[in-house]
Parts: sequence; structure tokens; C-alpha cells
Amino acid sequence: MGHTLLCPLGLFLLNLLYRGQAQERPQPVLTVSPSWPSPGASVTLNCRVDHPSAGWSFYWYKAVPQKSDYSYSYELLPGSENGTEQDLFIIDGQTHTAGYVCRAGREDRVFYSSYSKPKFVWSGDLNSAASLTVSPDSVQHFTKTSVSLSYDDIILVSPVRPVAEGLPVTLSCKLKTQTVYNVDFYKNDKLIQNDTRRELTISAVSKSDEGFYKCKWRDSADGWTSPESWFSVKSASRPGKASTFLVLLTVGLLCGVLLIILPLLFLYRYRKSKGQNLFI
Repeated sequence: MGHTLLCPLGLFLLNLLYRGQAQERPQPVLTVSPSWPSPGASVTLNCRVDHPSAGWSFYWYKAVPQKSDYSYSYELLPGSENGTEQDLFIIDGQTHTAGYVCRAGREDRVFYSSYSKPKFVWSGDLNSAASLTVSPDSVQHFTKTSVSLSYDDIILVSPVRPVAEGLPVTLSCKLKTQTVYNVDFYKNDKLIQNDTRRELTISAVSKSDEGFYKCKWRDSADGWTSPESWFSVKSASRPGKASTFLVLLTVGLLCGVLLIILPLLFLYRYRKSKGQNLFI
């Protein structure tokens, strides 16, 4: 009777598990090339979906950081409203730094993949006072050959890697030879500090501090402005699933050992007491 009930129940659970895996949304991977284009150059987006089913249409979005929370809003790019058959999308005339996202749809948009993680294209403004000159003027170079990079005017000094939540950070505006005063700092094109200080200090960063930052030197005749830089914040580390699994595994092993040792100890003491009684 027990086996008769267990077999259909096992088949039912396996069927549920299979359906859950079948409906799991694939995670697309977005790549951008080049990621550091010259102002006005073309950028190619590529959306890859590792899934056995074919017939995907691809949708392309601009990722806009939200000022109220830690997320992004996604705006469909022109020409992407009905999806594209190809997994490539070309943006002509890239003139500013921007983030992009893609996802795929199938069967007349009944089933969608997840959104890809945002990828950023870093580009200077056409009207920016700062510029980067590469000599020789080529995107690709042979190894062990000399390449000259020249960059004048004003830059924002900010961390290259994501900063952990709760840590302090300081941003500054710098000329090639000196740090400047009377600097305006902007976040997502919004003025956040305009006084005589030369630095912007955040005592304990949080996810809400993520965004595009730039600085402007008020004492310059042309109002020199640095290119934007993306400031990223990473969450404080928390115990992961792997460590939780190890704890549960250790506890389970200890319980199993105790369940084996305790009966043996009880049996040993029982036999010992029986032997003493027989001797008496």
C-alpha cells in the first residue's frame, strides 16, 4: 500500500519540478563594443540568450538611475518597440555616458526572459573641455608597442572600484598639476554641493549614493567641467547560502555521530552491569 501511494506522489513531485525548471526565465547577457567610444562614434549592443528554444525577439533599453531609490528605470530605445530579429543593435552617434539593458521575448511576447544586467558605455561630451588623445590614432595596438595617451584640463578624482556600504569616500576636482577650489559637484546632472570646499565627502556611503558624478570649476573662464564618472557602491557582505549549508551539514553530522555513539555506550554499560550482577 505504501509503495502504491509513494510512486504516484514521486511522479507528481518530479513533474512539478520539471515544470518549474521549464518556466524559469533565462538570463540574457549584454555586451557593448566599444565600451569607451570616441564622441559621436557607433556602439554595438549584443544580447546573448543561452536557451534551447529558438524564435527570440530582442528588446533594447536605456538604463536610467533613479534618484529616489537604488534601482533603474528602463526606457525602450527607438526602433526597439516591436523587438528585433537580430541579437545585435547599433547606436549611432554616441555622445555621452549611458547604461543599456536587453531582454528577449518569444511567441508574440507571451514569454519574456529576465532583464540583462546593465552595461555602460563611457563617452565624453562633444562640448566637454577635456579630451583624450591616443597616438597612434587606432583602437587596436600590437603588444609591446608604444602608445601615447594625453589628457589636459580637469578631471574628477573618484574610486575606480565599488566602495562597500558604510565606508567613507572623498571626491575631488583636479587639474593636471593641482587640486582646485571653488568647485561645484553634480550627481546625475543635479547640483549637490557648491561652496568653497575643494572636496565632496560622504561619511558613510549607501546604495542611494550610486550615480554619475562630475565637477565644475567655477573660477575658470570657460566653466571647465570634468567628464562624468560612475560611482558604484557594493552591499556589505552577508553569510551566503554556502556557509549556511556548511553549518547545517556540520550539525547534521554531529547529530548522526551522537545517534550512533549513544546506543553503543548504553549497550556497553548495560552489558557491564549484567556481568557484575552475574559475578555477585
